[in-house]
Amino acid sequence: MAFSPSESPAVTIREVDLSGIVPAQTSSTGAIVGDFNWGPAKQPILVGNEAELIGNFGSPSLIVDSNNVDFLSASTFLKYSGSLYVTRGIGAAELNSVDSATGGVLVENQADWEADKSGHISGTNEDTKRFIAKYPGKAGNSLEVSICPWSGIVAQGGAATVADSAFNGWAYASSFDGAPRTSTYVKSLSADSDLAHDEIHVAIIDRGGDFTGTPGTVLETWPYLSLATDAKTPEGSSNFVLDVLNNKSEYVWAANIDAQRPTNVTASAFTNSTVTGLVAQSTRTQRFNGGAQSNVLSLANYQTGFDTFEDADTIQVDFLIAPSMATAASQTTMVNDLVTTAEKLRKDCIVVASPAREDVISVQNASTITSNITAFSSTLTSSSYLVVDNNFLKVYDKYNDKYVYIPSASSTAGIMASTDAVAAPWFSPAGNRRGQYFGVSSLAWNATKSQRDALYKAGVNPVVNLPGQGILLFGDKTKLARPSAFDRINVRRLFLVMERSIKAAAQNVMFEFNDEFTRAEFVNIVEPFLREIKGRRGITDFRVVCDETNNTAQVIDTNQFVADIYVKPARSINYVTLSFVAVRTGVDFDEVVGLA
Repeated sequence: MAFSPSESPAVTIREVDLSGIVPAQTSSTGAIVGDFNWGPAKQPILVGNEAELIGNFGSPSLIVDSNNVDFLSASTFLKYSGSLYVTRGIGAAELNSVDSATGGVLVENQADWEADKSGHISGTNEDTKRFIAKYPGKAGNSLEVSICPWSGIVAQGGAATVADSAFNGWAYASSFDGAPRTSTYVKSLSADSDLAHDEIHVAIIDRGGDFTGTPGTVLETWPYLSLATDAKTPEGSSNFVLDVLNNKSEYVWAANIDAQRPTNVTASAFTNSTVTGLVAQSTRTQRFNGGAQSNVLSLANYQTGFDTFEDADTIQVDFLIAPSMATAASQTTMVNDLVTTAEKLRKDCIVVASPAREDVISVQNASTITSNITAFSSTLTSSSYLVVDNNFLKVYDKYNDKYVYIPSASSTAGIMASTDAVAAPWFSPAGNRRGQYFGVSSLAWNATKSQRDALYKAGVNPVVNLPGQGILLFGDKTKLARPSAFDRINVRRLFLVMERSIKAAAQNVMFEFNDEFTRAEFVNIVEPFLREIKGRRGITDFRVVCDETNNTAQVIDTNQFVADIYVKPARSINYVTLSFVAVRTGVDFDEVVGLA
């Protein structure tokens, strides 16, 4: 029986969309937590290059008493991939700078500010904490805010005259087109407002030079802002000084404005009589202090930072890059915690880790380093979602003109991300073709063949400097202890890509009928995707089963849908045997081939 939307004869057109596909998925995004001198805390920020990393988190030269390892690890990953989520971890002692002598406060990020503005400024008055540095840390102590209101009011029969003396003598007048006066918006709402003078200029200055390297540099200028709470720009957006600074400034939160002017006044009430007779006003410069930074993040600080990556539905990452903790015990706890996130919570990414710093750096005996690393490896969770390497990389810190050892984990993850671009996720990232490390001066240590054998048996991938070949990743094992296809990086990453892509395609069968039509549609979507992977050497064969054999009546009655996808993954070569056979001159090769 056909159902017609018309009661009388008519031609009805309908569309049926059978064009579903398995969507393309990226697989080269890293995630890292670090100790940075600036930027929002406990909030993942996606950066694509080192300039964006500095723009969001500051340059490492600003970090006091820090070796800059976390920044350099992040920037090193970005040499291989243009996609890295960075979360700034903060310690318990960190505070934002304020423009008062009462000490700093803690505002972690914009969500924290929006949730508790009053809590951050409670108990203050007009002369304290009008401005708060946007982010925690000592860098905020370099800031200064300078305000220029209209310079004075002279009462003459209830009217006022214009005076620009404050602006003309203002140190930052050259950064603005003219003196603040009365905004067009205020004029439009009241006939008695020509001389209301609601406008104000704000300049934010790098007084200490920590942000730019040049003390006194103007960082931001905000011209012709309004003191009227409902003021609008000609485009219709808010022009109220607090709204503009809080929504757009990269450097400060604004809690109050000490402009010797009316506050919390709407534009319609902002008239000449509102301001006539007030005392003359002058520019005001407010310096920041009280910012504090911990410089060293604890294990708990790093763990809290990585908690921001736990939800696979809200943020997509492919590599959780473990930081380098000082001790082996802390490193074990950190790495195993990340493995739990990757394998139990997300199921769509892998953890990349290096040994603890104490196990490698300043240890003179290579045999001791080997023993330290194998002992460390034995404490880690056996999981195909974990990749462990063995080394630290000596890289140049151009911001502080020194060399620093950083864990090789960020570069190892970067090599995997780079493999996606030059080949595919299911190719091994190791060896001469894809396993080269970039920007490395030297290694903390270079394992011999016997030491590499011991490390590889323990599930640790050696990073080695081979003469004439450079610094290479010389292994492609995961940390899965039992023999399995998943004990190789390329197989684990192959399945992560397939699972993510096919899962996205499976969303299309949600709330459809579990019948022959839906099952056939799903198979017809998935099989071309698997054929492409087979054609690109990722798998040798596959089969998709989605029919009445696995979608039984009981499965259908419980509102389920089942598809079984069988694949034969391609295996990487780890061991090469070359046999050279000498034969007599008169021997026919066909007679001896296969006998040696």
